[in-house]
Amino acid sequence: MNDNPDTLTVLAVDDEPPALDELAYLLRRRDEIGSVHTAGDATTALRLLRDGGIDAVFLDINMPGLDGLELAGILRNFAQPPSVVFVTAHDDRAVAAFDLGAVDYLLKPLREERLAEAVRRIAERRRAGADNTPAPAASDEVIPVELGGVTTLVPRSSVRWVEADGDYARLHTATGSHLVRIPISTLESRWADAGFLRVHRSFLVALPLVTGIRSVGSGLVVCLRPEGDQQVVELPVSRRHTRELKDRLIRGPMQTWTSR
Repeated sequence: MNDNPDTLTVLAVDDEPPALDELAYLLRRRDEIGSVHTAGDATTALRLLRDGGIDAVFLDINMPGLDGLELAGILRNFAQPPSVVFVTAHDDRAVAAFDLGAVDYLLKPLREERLAEAVRRIAERRRAGADNTPAPAASDEVIPVELGGVTTLVPRSSVRWVEADGDYARLHTATGSHLVRIPISTLESRWADAGFLRVHRSFLVALPLVTGIRSVGSGLVVCLRPEGDQQVVELPVSRRHTRELKDRLIRGPMQTWTSR
């Protein structure tokens, strides 16, 4: 029982006892956490969750019977669903995890600094909910990028453009690029409401960074505002995307001004 209302009550779920013990141990070391419950399968976890009082679930994905993604899907139907953090050895399920509203996606072997970041996000979301204001993390999607055993969190707001790379996508930011196992078509649909527009089969751009379009030979390129020491970036625009790009950049703003 958690007697301190300012700390979190969490549930750790993993079908492998050593992994579950380690996760519970690391969670209990966090000052923000007052109580840690454990479950070795999704059915036991669901029973504990239905009793209420759980603020967050740290959830393995690959489990016998009901897996972690399926359990997270059930939790979305709760009147007050707990925050969900996936803890897994597989880096190819991140898209599905974030589609289910996951707060974070941690890769095994678990590192304490990444766990601390996930706990911080949960605590912020809980405080924001108590204040009846939006959670800071909810306004800007974060994409986990794994490279050489190190996970980097790339905020969507830092992405200037996205480049298709086979079944992968390369996220270009002011500080470098990051390859993620997400098709560009998925990011196109997920980020449309955040101001990203497909301008070519190979490119998705952040419209707020577009400074103009110009003709090059028989085609068009879109120009992106430089960041820091970077030069202006110019990306090709395909014919099938030209009309929508002009509508978004030119006709839309013009209609706004003429209607005033």
